[in-house]
Amino acid sequence: MVFTERLVHYEKLMRLDKPIGILLLLWPTLWGLWLAADGLPSMTVLVIFILGTVLMRSAGCVVNDYADRNFDAHVERTRNRPLATRVVSTKEALLLAAGLCLCAFLLILPLNRLTLELSVFALFLAASYPFTKRFFAMPQAYLGIAFSFGIPMAFAAQTGQVPFIAWVLMAANLLWVIAYDTEYAMVDKVDDLKIGIKTSAITFGRFDITGIMLCHMGFLSIMAVVGMIQKLGVVYYASLAVALGLIIYQYRLIHDRDRAHCFKAFLHNNWVGATIFAGIALDYLIKATSNEI
Repeated sequence: MVFTERLVHYEKLMRLDKPIGILLLLWPTLWGLWLAADGLPSMTVLVIFILGTVLMRSAGCVVNDYADRNFDAHVERTRNRPLATRVVSTKEALLLAAGLCLCAFLLILPLNRLTLELSVFALFLAASYPFTKRFFAMPQAYLGIAFSFGIPMAFAAQTGQVPFIAWVLMAANLLWVIAYDTEYAMVDKVDDLKIGIKTSAITFGRFDITGIMLCHMGFLSIMAVVGMIQKLGVVYYASLAVALGLIIYQYRLIHDRDRAHCFKAFLHNNWVGATIFAGIALDYLIKATSNEI
C-alpha cells in the first residue's frame, strides 16, 4: 500500500471526512469560552481549543474503532471502516491515537495548571467511553460527560477557575448529547441488538422518542437558566427559540424511526449548536457595541 493510500485510510479512521463530531464537540466548548470571557476570549486560547477539539475527536474515533473492531463488520453503517476491513492494523491505530493525544497535550502546555489537570480527566473519558457500550445501559450519558468536558476546561483556561455556571452549562450539554446520540443510536438499533451492544436507544425501548424529546427540552430549559445567570439578553433567548424550532423539526424526522431520517436528525444538531453559539456571541457583541456608544 502506497503512503498516500495509507493516509486516506488514516483520514477515514479519524473521521476527518465526517466533521459532524468535531462540530458537535466544538460548539459547547465555544459556548463556554464566550461565557467565560464575557464575549472576548483570548485568541491564543481560542486557537488552542479549536485545534485541540479536532485532535481529541480524531483520537476518540480511532480508539472507538479499535474497541469496536470485532463488532463493526456486523453493522451495516460501519462495516467498511478501516479497522473492520483490516486495511489498517490495530498497532497502527494505537500508535495513531497515541500520536494524536500527544499532539493535543503539547498544544495545551502553554495553558495554566488547572486546565492541564482537567485535560487528564478529559483524556480518560475519551479513551474509556468506547468500552462502556459493553456493560453500561446508557453509554450516551458517559459520552455526554466526555463531550462536555471542554466546557470546564474552557473556563479554567480563560479564568483560572471553574465556576458554578460551567457545571450548569455542562449539565445542559450532557442532556443534549444524550438526545442527539440516541438519534444516532436509533440508526444502528437493529444491528446493536443482534451483537449485544448497549445503547440508550435500546434502553429507552418504545419510549426512545419520548426520551429524546425530554432530554432536548431539559437541555433548552437549562440553557435558559444559563442565560438568566449570565444576564444575557433578547438575542440569546431568540436563539433558544430558533433552536426549539429546529428540535421540533427533528421530532418530525424521527417519529417514524426510519434509519435515514434518524441519521438526518442527528446531523441536524449541528445547526442547534451553531444557533445557540450565534445567540451568545451576538448578545455579547451588541452589549459591547452599546457600551462603546
